[in-house]
Amino acid sequence: MTTYINPGLVKTNRRNVLRGSLLAGAAAAVGGAALATPVRKSAPLAAPRAAAPQFIQAEAQAQAVAPKVDLSGYTRVKQDLVAPPFAPVHEQVATSGPKIVEITMDTKEVLLTVDEDTGAEIWALTYNGSVPGPLVIVHEGDYVELTLRNPVDSMMEHNIDFHASTGALGGGGLTHVFPGEETVLRWKATKPGVFTYHCAPGGAMIPYHVTHGMNGAVMVLPRDGLKDRDGNALTYDHIAYIGEQDFYLPLDENGDYKTYETAGEDYADSIDAMRTLTPTHSVFNGSVGALTGENALKAKVGETVLMIHNQANRDTRPHLIGGHGNHVWEAGSFSDAPQTGLESWFIRGGSAGAALYTFEQPGVYAYVNHNLIEAALLGATAHFVVEGEWNNALMEQVVAPKSIEA
Repeated sequence: MTTYINPGLVKTNRRNVLRGSLLAGAAAAVGGAALATPVRKSAPLAAPRAAAPQFIQAEAQAQAVAPKVDLSGYTRVKQDLVAPPFAPVHEQVATSGPKIVEITMDTKEVLLTVDEDTGAEIWALTYNGSVPGPLVIVHEGDYVELTLRNPVDSMMEHNIDFHASTGALGGGGLTHVFPGEETVLRWKATKPGVFTYHCAPGGAMIPYHVTHGMNGAVMVLPRDGLKDRDGNALTYDHIAYIGEQDFYLPLDENGDYKTYETAGEDYADSIDAMRTLTPTHSVFNGSVGALTGENALKAKVGETVLMIHNQANRDTRPHLIGGHGNHVWEAGSFSDAPQTGLESWFIRGGSAGAALYTFEQPGVYAYVNHNLIEAALLGATAHFVVEGEWNNALMEQVVAPKSIEA
């Protein structure tokens, strides 16, 4: 019998009664009975307290009696999402009125190779099969209308919490889908900026899902586009969408990475690894080398790139070696004037930020987390390969390395 795994319980209803029966197999897999939290083989997990039933009921009643929204002035458009590090087709400046932007995401549980050299792998929990999930781009005042689908062969319940949205746990309270289910959520993009989204089923399953890759970013552009501190227009030629992912891969008694047959089978071991707060890997876009070598990001001298950096769990500090952040929205808010000329910038855990840079020299630029231990040893490195003519006025090797004369 197929077993679905999710110990994070929410409000009581028929679907959660079903969930309780399905937990029996999950608990047995880790050596315990069917409990809201699996039996631990080390220190017990703190049990989060669920919202009081009367509050949940009041929220449901409030939604039921709320007046319907008049959407007659909105045009419906479909946004075709693409895999990172790329961005969907979009306008930088809105040329028409607000829209209802329809998107579809499928939750997919995929076996992902984190590092080919060591054989490290994880059953990644994803939106549309990628780590991070696809970048969504709308304008302030638009609606995002998401169809979230959980395939019938999935092992887990999933949902989505949009940090850009307002109410119902970012939509997380309205999007719980079991295997074989789908739901539709519509929310209004009222705050311009770049924002994280992630899965948040409840309890310990929240960090479990986030650290298994189930997160991504939304960019809400001002309707008149990006501006500098003086109100002048800022534009870009390309977007480089980078999701920094911390993984906590369990090790066996020999120090080798453990492998698992199905998604969720690693739950107890992963909880142990996560509690150390020490990642085994910190990578860009899902794996070591995902944005280097043949997969390096491409640009040309004179082109401006908007670098969107998402980190759903831990603080990070991006740095472009050989370049700068010409304009940086460190906290992600486009309502605020960008900082300028930064060497490194800080992205808070659970958020996204953006930086603009116009490349002035050709060559290879390393884009790193400037915790250089994480960049060099854990994998948090990407490369931009830039084509163009060298400018000696900016940098010149005056004397090539040679032996020191006595």
